Amino acid sequence: MSNEANIDEATGDLTDGFHLLIDELKLNGIENIYHVPGIPVTDLGRMMQAEGMRVISFRHEQNAGNAAAIAGFLTKKPGVCLTVSAPGFLNGLTALAHATTNCWPMILISGSSEREVVDLMQGDYEEMDQLAIAKPLCKAAYRILHAQDIGIAVARAIRAAVSGRPGGVYLDIPGALLGQVMDAVEGAKSLVRVIDPAPAQIPSFDSVKRALDVIKGAKKPLIILGKGAAYAQADDAVRAFVETSGIPYLPMSMAKGLLPDTHEQSAGPARSLVLKESDVVVMVGARLNWLLSHGKGKQWGEPHSTKFVQIDIEPKEMDSNVEIVAPVVGDIESCLVALTNAMGKDWRIPPKDWTDAVREKKTANIERMAPTLQNNASPMNYAGALGAIKRVIDKRPDTMFVNEGANTLDFARSMVDMHRPRKRLDVGTWGVMGVGMGTAIAAAVETGLPVLAVEGDSAFGFSGMEIETICRYKLPICVVVFNNNGIYRGTDENRFGGDDPAPTVFVENARYDMMMEAFGGVGVHATNPDELHRAVSEALDSGKPTLINAAIDPKAGKESGNIGNLNPTGAAVNRSNAEALKIIKQKAAQ
Repeated sequence: MSNEANIDEATGDLTDGFHLLIDELKLNGIENIYHVPGIPVTDLGRMMQAEGMRVISFRHEQNAGNAAAIAGFLTKKPGVCLTVSAPGFLNGLTALAHATTNCWPMILISGSSEREVVDLMQGDYEEMDQLAIAKPLCKAAYRILHAQDIGIAVARAIRAAVSGRPGGVYLDIPGALLGQVMDAVEGAKSLVRVIDPAPAQIPSFDSVKRALDVIKGAKKPLIILGKGAAYAQADDAVRAFVETSGIPYLPMSMAKGLLPDTHEQSAGPARSLVLKESDVVVMVGARLNWLLSHGKGKQWGEPHSTKFVQIDIEPKEMDSNVEIVAPVVGDIESCLVALTNAMGKDWRIPPKDWTDAVREKKTANIERMAPTLQNNASPMNYAGALGAIKRVIDKRPDTMFVNEGANTLDFARSMVDMHRPRKRLDVGTWGVMGVGMGTAIAAAVETGLPVLAVEGDSAFGFSGMEIETICRYKLPICVVVFNNNGIYRGTDENRFGGDDPAPTVFVENARYDMMMEAFGGVGVHATNPDELHRAVSEALDSGKPTLINAAIDPKAGKESGNIGNLNPTGAAVNRSNAEALKIIKQKAAQ
């Protein structure tokens, strides 16, 4: 369809809100829509498909939204989620907030009730002031009331989503808007192609010089690469900066693969050492939030003081937790190119005793871990199962690797090497569970590459019904469910007695593989790492929707993965439980 909008066959001179919205999205290169049909957007989804857009219809809006969010990360264009009003909008809103928190461009488009009914609270179908609810949870929110404003409104949403620090944008579409009719020529004129929506932001000369002066004075420097560096798609600039500097680097989980985890400067296997002993840390698209203990505490070897250089497009990010002695504000590529060029030919690499210490610690840890990754125990422990996954990714480095869970996520971060940029996709800043199937679907749709989604059994439960979506669209996705019969462990007991299972326990020995078979996909039950390796390899080679139920020892996990400090567990809670039980029994006897 041309950019001049559709012309009604009967009159030859009219268009409507449906087609203006479709034309505006296509004009700006948005071809994929993640969607759940329903009133009032069912026909919009049909028309989008008829006009050549790919409309992926999900079973739940939150999963469609998670797909749109990760599409934004992968493409640097807003991923678009289309939902119904009220409950559908609320379901999508969780994903929109998730995208905003992670700084990924996304647009949530939701149908809504008419303003005059909502404002008077007259009880319309799914009546809700959606715009007011969305505003605090996203980067921007707009409502379109007139068909002639569709072009400018979508353009504003696109620019808001991708400019500066990217994020989520809400677009409110009252049902009557879609049916509004206007002159086709005037409609075509109202469309807007967004020019340079995310312009480069060049760092100041003084900030670059200040940062290099701090780095030059370091005896134990470290670079931390965050997912912002991965999003930037400035891969050559990242590599040039790291290799020219000679500084060891530590990738956050979704930055793994910007340089191969096997790179000689990678400090991933020596994480504890470099965080505790580094005296200058260069943050590249990473934030000093809870994932890095806010830049302070035992992880950073207090009481010794670390100086931070931070590269970020958002000035307000600086000094969020600790003092940033050298803030460099700008887009990742411009900042890194400026820093690398300013290093010059006489750049002095870090002291050899520091790089040698990192290398020795890294080598020792890799050698210590190697035998555990090669075990073939049945039932599987996490190391053996992830060792099998590691071998698959090592052989197929372009595979999109999706990962979520508690233990499944925490262990995989350190055990599975990545070799290419933006191939590891996981739960992001919030650590939110349930993103897996939406993320896997978008990864397949946006890249066309095979996808391996390794899920904890608890995390899989949030979005598991989307395996029907995977089968319906015949996507090349292999889902591996690490099934240990519960959350963290499958061995917990009801501490207060009674017939109900403990809150963290699932049905014993559930066969998730049979769910996939029910929808026409391939189901496999794997009981040891060799079986798992073989099944995953065959699935990725075949391109068929596959689910592998990987039987993990129920005793293998641990509470809250590696963030147990956020969950009040242990002897103190056990004593409290015992005391509470004693009181309950005393009251029952009275």
